[in-house]
Amino acid sequence: MTSTSASSLSPAAAPARSRAGRLAGPAVFVGVLAVALGVLPAVLEPFRLNLVAQYLCFAIVGLGIAVAWGRGGMLVLGQGVFFGLGGYAMGMYLTLERVSSDPLSGGVPDFMSWSGISELPLLWRPFAHPAVAIATAVLLPGLVAALLGWAVFRQRVRGAYFAILNQALAAAFVILLINQQHLTGGTNGLTRFPTLFGASLYSADTKRWVYVAVVLVAALVYLAFRQVVRSRYGALLVAVRDGEDRVRFLGYDPTWVKTLAYTLSAMAAGVGGALFVVVMGIIAPSSLGIVPSLMMVLAVAIGGRFSLAGAALGAVLMNAAETAFSESFAGGWTYLQGALFVLVIVFAPRGLAGIAESAAGWWRSRRQPQGSSQ
Repeated sequence: MTSTSASSLSPAAAPARSRAGRLAGPAVFVGVLAVALGVLPAVLEPFRLNLVAQYLCFAIVGLGIAVAWGRGGMLVLGQGVFFGLGGYAMGMYLTLERVSSDPLSGGVPDFMSWSGISELPLLWRPFAHPAVAIATAVLLPGLVAALLGWAVFRQRVRGAYFAILNQALAAAFVILLINQQHLTGGTNGLTRFPTLFGASLYSADTKRWVYVAVVLVAALVYLAFRQVVRSRYGALLVAVRDGEDRVRFLGYDPTWVKTLAYTLSAMAAGVGGALFVVVMGIIAPSSLGIVPSLMMVLAVAIGGRFSLAGAALGAVLMNAAETAFSESFAGGWTYLQGALFVLVIVFAPRGLAGIAESAAGWWRSRRQPQGSSQ
């Protein structure tokens, strides 16, 4: 009889491996957070660090898409709407902060004065307070998504029809922003934000603190959504995705299950949009339409829509690749982007996270001790 390793014979071996598996995820999370907070600010110049903060803003959006699409099966192709609601809410506050410090502004933004407006509109006045802007950036996208989701899902609209509805919403939102130039700045959007809470946004120290804030918010959103998908509600959401009619027959109402996931996804997009404005110093309709919304979903598809970590990683890698390729291959980036999408869909439908999971399973199977033979 051939001998086997002691670990394969020990009754405690399997639980030990199980504990190691459970600890691997938190260990990776802590390691990534330590690199993001301790290493990158020390080795990257302010411009590159600001780009990483931009990528993380889209990673927050990607986490929401992973919940709604990956777990809930809702192809959300209109996240630019919620991204824009959060972005414009924060942009309005930053614009008013600039106006309040400029005695020549007359108390209104320049694009309003060009339209003949001499008094700040009622819509804008609450956004002079940062608490209102922050709350609006989070809650308004969630409210819009909750109302829309309840109206749509109770009619059992799903699949391609839901995706098309999202795209139509994104197109209508952009048209609204452009047409209301006296309130939104039109095609130019809102820009030129010199300060945030009184601190200069042109300062390297302020940019570094903004980066830290973005990292911490992204980490909190990830932990919150991780708790959601591991909860009983998360299991119910997957059940609705895989068999909505069967869940309905079991006595659950899929309308509210899907609406909640859609709302959480919209709130994450609003948070990402608000942080994006602070990081990049601009919010405009060109960043919110159908194509940007598609790119947000594409990034999640590449990373892996069934995995929160994969969705966030896909958003970071997608935007980093866009920066790298556009700097040296500007005219061909869109072709590379399309080719990347086709390759992932054909050869890795579960994204990079699926590839990593398959590789890990293969490696575990190779290392698994063989049973004793006689």
